[in-house]
Amino acid sequence: MRRSAPSMLLPAALIFFACVNASCGGWRSGVRVHLAEPFPDKLSSWGLFEGRGAPLKPSPGVIPYDLNTPLFSDYADKYRFVWMPEGQSASYSDEEEFDFPFGTILSKTFAFPADGREQLIETRLLVRVSAGWVALPYVWNKSQTEAHLVVAGGVQDVSFRDPSGAVQKIRYSIPNVNECAQCHERSKSLLPIGPKARHLNRDFDYADGRENQLARWTRIGYLRGAPGPESAPRLAVWDDAKNATVEARARAYLDANCAHCHQSGGSAAYTGFLLDWKETDRRRLGYCKNPNSAGYSGNLAYDVAPGKPEESILLYRMLSTRPKEMMPEIGRSLVHSEGAMLVREWLASLEGRCE
Repeated sequence: MRRSAPSMLLPAALIFFACVNASCGGWRSGVRVHLAEPFPDKLSSWGLFEGRGAPLKPSPGVIPYDLNTPLFSDYADKYRFVWMPEGQSASYSDEEEFDFPFGTILSKTFAFPADGREQLIETRLLVRVSAGWVALPYVWNKSQTEAHLVVAGGVQDVSFRDPSGAVQKIRYSIPNVNECAQCHERSKSLLPIGPKARHLNRDFDYADGRENQLARWTRIGYLRGAPGPESAPRLAVWDDAKNATVEARARAYLDANCAHCHQSGGSAAYTGFLLDWKETDRRRLGYCKNPNSAGYSGNLAYDVAPGKPEESILLYRMLSTRPKEMMPEIGRSLVHSEGAMLVREWLASLEGRCE
């Protein structure tokens, strides 16, 4: 049974407590928040979207967003949305993910072009509950009318044309709940990856006009404590050669595609090879650094060999699709040719030599 919206005169903690064992009506819209198991079998039970299937039409208060440089996922189109309970805001951070309030829902839908239309494959939810974040993968049915919760993950055969026009046939992998932690876990906690100031600081074409995303979130009450966009960090757009250097674009690409593991507190921090955007120590950036896992490194000597892309393990593993060898380890089955080309160009530009 759906409860009526709680009074906003109650403290947030009491509102949250009242909703833990039931689905609560969305305070900004028809969104229905579920903060404890059992989570709904149907994506439509959350009320995030109006109607059924593609194109996704967000409910009022469900805000689309995009990233300056996104994570590559086999050329999938991605549609990202955020929703927060009324009267609640995320706390701004210059460097880390924002501190989102209880009840926040982050949604990301993966889709591919098929037969002149778009085929929705899965919608992943990250939901902020009392114990932290919960990852919930919903898989769309063939008729594209509903997505169902599939905690065990799975695979789907997908055929599409990549940006070069080549036909790609892949076994698209839908992660199980435990696999989500491979990318989203840091310091033993599940955390969002994309919604950080440096990724969100860009303009977005909303239905009512173009606006900077940090400014929009602040104006509608979704974000507090943010400076003006001109004072917030901003990463380069990886494929915008007109407005950023090769180094800025390559570092943005590595931050978005690698640093969720290769950073302090990440699952690959033990390697000493750190690729987050602010890292400046050449050794930790892999310069002339011997690998930790020689068996997966193509018998190459260094993570990064300045001026020598073909001798750099970083590029070697980006170009691989073999299990345990390819990087990232999950989330793709294809080589991102354009991304690899950018990293190759950056590696070639680096000065120095390994003795």
